[in-house]
Amino acid sequence: MAVSVLPGAEPYAHDGNDIGVLLVHGYTSTPQSMRGWAEHLAAAGFTVRLPRLPGHGTRWQDMNTTRWQDWYAEVDRAFGELRSRCSQVFVAGMSMGGLLSTKVALEEGPRVAGLILVNPIYLHDDWKLVLLPTLQRVLPSFPGIANDVKMVGGEPELAYDRNPLKAMHSQTQLWAEVRRDLGEITQPVLLMHSRVDHVVPVESSAHFLAHISSTDVTEIWLENSYHVATLDNDAPLIHDESVRFIERVSGSLRAGEG
Repeated sequence: MAVSVLPGAEPYAHDGNDIGVLLVHGYTSTPQSMRGWAEHLAAAGFTVRLPRLPGHGTRWQDMNTTRWQDWYAEVDRAFGELRSRCSQVFVAGMSMGGLLSTKVALEEGPRVAGLILVNPIYLHDDWKLVLLPTLQRVLPSFPGIANDVKMVGGEPELAYDRNPLKAMHSQTQLWAEVRRDLGEITQPVLLMHSRVDHVVPVESSAHFLAHISSTDVTEIWLENSYHVATLDNDAPLIHDESVRFIERVSGSLRAGEG
């Protein structure tokens, strides 16, 4: 039986010029949280893909039947599609989407032209995580982590109100794998992270910056947003800085080819 996708959680695709941008949404979230960003990039002329990760956008119980390998496989499929039609491909993600985007950059190397991250997660300081390997065997879920938004009266995040623990345990395994290889990241990086984030600790981005090997790194603090910054007050800043970064890096790469 076909899985019923929540209205608004559908993937987004736009065919534009030969610069591709892959956007990856966060854990328990949906493409809705990044659709405004995707549409802004499309309006700038880029070819854009924003897939819905397996287990997301239906029922939280469905997430407990998926693992990080399933989420990454969908991201990898979308990246391959962009590579087949674009001369350069940038990868962008928020929260766990940033983690998966970093994994793409590690796996694909120079085939990723640049990496754009919003509040990415690579580690967490919640003491309950120590118990997660055991808890995920006996408890299906915890209360959710969605909709950490500062803006009053804005669009709420379309995401699960529960945190599925088997899926969460799998995500933590990917944290460790990506952290181990961060020194292999050499692509240009645009990192935008919130000064106040109630979901991902500030140490996560600090760890990323301290361990990558990229020489072209732009760090921007988001002063007026919480975790889901793409639906928050700083969304226009994220949109504009992304376009500026992509145009600068893609232009430099083209000049280098010449």
